[in-house]
Amino acid sequence: MAQTQTGSSSSTPANNDNWKASLRPPPKDLRPQTEDVTATKGTEFEDMFLRRELLMGIFEAGFERPSPIQEEAIPIALTKRDVLARAKNGTGKTAAFVIPSLQQIDITKPKIQALLLVPTRELALQTSQVCKILGKHMGIQVMVTTGGTTLKDDILRLSESVHVLVGTPGRILDLAGKNVADLSECPVFVMDEADKLLSPEFTPVMEQLLSYLPSDRQVMLFSATFPMIVKDFKEKHMNSPHEINLMDELTLRGVTQYYAFVEERQKVHCLNTLFSKLQINQSIIFCNSTNRVELLAKKITELGYSCFYSHAKMLQSHRNRVFHDFRNGVCRNLVCSDLLTRGIDIQAVNVVINFDFPKSSETYLHRIGRSGRFGHLGLAINLVTYDDRFNLYKIEQELGTEIQPIPHSIDRSLYVAPSGSDEEKPAPQKQAQQKQVAAAPAAGPAHPPSQAQAAPQQQQAVYQSNGQPQQQARQNGTPRGGTPNAYRGGAPAARA
Repeated sequence: MAQTQTGSSSSTPANNDNWKASLRPPPKDLRPQTEDVTATKGTEFEDMFLRRELLMGIFEAGFERPSPIQEEAIPIALTKRDVLARAKNGTGKTAAFVIPSLQQIDITKPKIQALLLVPTRELALQTSQVCKILGKHMGIQVMVTTGGTTLKDDILRLSESVHVLVGTPGRILDLAGKNVADLSECPVFVMDEADKLLSPEFTPVMEQLLSYLPSDRQVMLFSATFPMIVKDFKEKHMNSPHEINLMDELTLRGVTQYYAFVEERQKVHCLNTLFSKLQINQSIIFCNSTNRVELLAKKITELGYSCFYSHAKMLQSHRNRVFHDFRNGVCRNLVCSDLLTRGIDIQAVNVVINFDFPKSSETYLHRIGRSGRFGHLGLAINLVTYDDRFNLYKIEQELGTEIQPIPHSIDRSLYVAPSGSDEEKPAPQKQAQQKQVAAAPAAGPAHPPSQAQAAPQQQQAVYQSNGQPQQQARQNGTPRGGTPNAYRGGAPAARA
């Protein structure tokens, strides 16, 4: 990697490789990646004048070079300018604001110096973990606080030194209102999943929170979608923000999308067949209500598959345990409501199934973004009933994408990264497997992107009053209801 000049907060002497040699990064991830994260301008982390200790955390976390959003956002954020950034799910937005936030921390000052707001409790836990991993060599104290836990523990923790506070708006406002969390000298204010944080349920809280921060704070907003309300916030609370828009197309290139047209009573049978046919590392299955989450999880368990479930009505301690165990690979399948559509990053998830089809393009975009993380391959399968047909068409139109009818057999190469295990198989076994796998249409362009597409251009953020830029995806109206496929009717294949 490129060697930097000496910065005010760190030095990088000639023996640059010596300190890197002592690091213990995780094994390299050799899975192929899409242009969503590889189409960069060639900037390296060492070109960004970051502290040595922060660079150590970055490399030990397995980050080799910045993704496009990190490449665009970090240098600007380091100048302490306000930032309004829009990029796809799973392309590295969290590190794009955590790295410049940590860089600006003065550990000799026992004050909260960065406030990172997120809309859900699971995302707060995940973001705080990223802060701890990247700042592990810096001596930075990170605290996470969310609703659903006792205030007493938070009050005790805030009596000690805290540099970075990560949490959900309601709990942080509660702590600030009680003069427990002192935000008067907090120069960095970040909103992740900003579109959600500026929805009507959160907006009054955000307005109050800002009153506790200094007037010269740096405000950074990150999201995959920018509704009009974000523009209103920008004009009211941000100072000439630098706008970044890396959303020339909305869905991740590595995620292949299919729909299976079924009747409601066929859904569980269809899911059983999918489990038997697909090679799932881990899957997330979405339902539209908490009751259906629990019922489906019970059905999946009765079918003999390992399954967790999570929804907003569960105790927070149970939600935390489920999230932790699923992330660590204890269970292969997770059934949940839209609680986990925001920002949750689990690299092993390669299949997302919409057991209940979502009603909005925004929800659909966030759901399928749980697979194909950081440019890797993923599969999104939607179980669509007759009542969903108009939503399917509407979402295709708004996202400028086409959801294909599911083929009889899905090409493993579309959602399973190649590994050495295939090479070890005897030739007859490999040939039999290849015969069994039929070719299927891949998502995204059939040809390599042009040079203009490959290098993401910095654009002004686009605001929409009703979702996303429109693009005709299919001209003939409603989906093909009578499309036959291997996942409708018939006996399910035997489980492997």
